[in-house]
Amino acid sequence: MPTKKKPQVTPTPERRRELLATAAEVFAAQGYNATTVRRIADEAGMLAGSLYYHFDSKESMLDEILSTFLDELWQGYDAVLAAGLGPRETIEALVTESFREIDRHRPAVAIYQKESRHLATQPRFAYLTDSQTKFEKVWLSTLERGVAEGTFRDDLDIRLTYRFVRDTVWVAASWYRPGGHHSPEEIACQYLSMVLDGIALRT
Repeated sequence: MPTKKKPQVTPTPERRRELLATAAEVFAAQGYNATTVRRIADEAGMLAGSLYYHFDSKESMLDEILSTFLDELWQGYDAVLAAGLGPRETIEALVTESFREIDRHRPAVAIYQKESRHLATQPRFAYLTDSQTKFEKVWLSTLERGVAEGTFRDDLDIRLTYRFVRDTVWVAASWYRPGGHHSPEEIACQYLSMVLDGIALRT
């Protein structure tokens, strides 16, 4: 008698998302190179071999984690840039969108900060360099426009200001936890108040 074939079960999108979320947490905590497929499987409550049913390698998992984060980031940024806002309003909207992405993809942001420089040297992750170049151009051009239009001080060191705002915002991924006392929008509002208006009383 012919042997009956086992029915093929297609991995569900929900299960893939769960596994990627688990992998992202492990990568963020331990580092990509130090993380094994077995460790991810253990955290997910499954056998290491079963993980390959969903992904062909841990590199594929990392690729999907980072590309999903960046795709969503640029969807938000592109919408801001298409809105035709003034320089200050553009900065405010970009900062707010950045905090929303930290809220949605905190582990991915942490991975990006720790691993992107090394990963970008690999052909599969060349898009990290492209994204960074585009990111820098957006922020610098917005700051330059603000100075030219008289919205921002004309004595600003544009590149230094960009680095300060960039680092001030994205380092929040190291302490921010979704579901805390403040929403991403509330935190963005406080950051923007400090960055744009300062913390000293005006006399």
